[in-house]
Amino acid sequence: MFTFRPKKPFPAYVSGALLSLAMLPADATEVFPEPAFVSQKLANTVERFPSETVWEGGPNMLYTTVSPDGKLLLVTSPNTASVYAFDTETGKQRAIIKVDKASKGIKISPNGKEAYVSNEGADSISVIDLASLRVVATIATRNKPHNVRFNSDGSIAYVTLQGGAGLGVIDTAQRKLVKVIPTPGIQGPHNLDLGADDTTAFVRDVAGSVAVVDLVAGTVKKVIAVGKGHAGIDVIPNGKYVFTGAIADDVVSVIDPVSLKKVKSIKVGLGSHGVRASRDSRWVYVSVTAEDKVVVIDASTLKVVREFKTGSFPFWVAVNGNP
Repeated sequence: MFTFRPKKPFPAYVSGALLSLAMLPADATEVFPEPAFVSQKLANTVERFPSETVWEGGPNMLYTTVSPDGKLLLVTSPNTASVYAFDTETGKQRAIIKVDKASKGIKISPNGKEAYVSNEGADSISVIDLASLRVVATIATRNKPHNVRFNSDGSIAYVTLQGGAGLGVIDTAQRKLVKVIPTPGIQGPHNLDLGADDTTAFVRDVAGSVAVVDLVAGTVKKVIAVGKGHAGIDVIPNGKYVFTGAIADDVVSVIDPVSLKKVKSIKVGLGSHGVRASRDSRWVYVSVTAEDKVVVIDASTLKVVREFKTGSFPFWVAVNGNP
């Protein structure tokens, strides 16, 4: 089921700053060259951009991921221990897949055949076969797996163990947790992304830090202070920057992945959480939970250029080409 919203007027103020119309991209299709999908936690919906089409989902729509071919969207519902599957063109629900307790982060494998779901309340990963949209395996982890990220060939999946153990390493052929990399210096590994060469992980914690993890050596290279609270994190596709939100703050932090220094804090509004860049790395989308909006940052200028109102508590962002 889906609904259409009328186009909303663009506000005169963006994150506290008055913008002239000359500074703004022409329309939504310019800043969304590929479809983007925003889960709306308290509205129990998903919104597709640039059309601003709203799809009815289930209780507490949370983490999202889109298939490599752009045709399938998966969204977790921890309240029901389920994953909702949507057709990305029509918004039609294809299935509701039962997983396990407190299903949180979810990612689709690079070959598009499987999805891994972090069951935070069951200390496990559910493996979903995307041809049948059914759970085909369960992988035991350490305490409180929160989110997951595949390496580029899909042979390894890394999972944040928010209970404090560190970063879990899953051999996807064996469907087995084979190693845990400790992450000293951060509190509660929460979300993560990988550098372009798969040798570095950027792990966002729950308390305002990012650990830079050398995946070959199995050590933390550096801990970088960012905005307060937890959030999503994205190494944008061209590898130039790492962006992370701050759900207890009003900024998005920008990290240089070479110098491993924070280069800027961008004011976006209170409660930034989901962060994802467009496939071409030109635009960065931020869900701002406390202000019910999605903010668009120009990655070349590191400035906010657009805002879009959403339903209640926009949580996570998935982008076709950067899921």
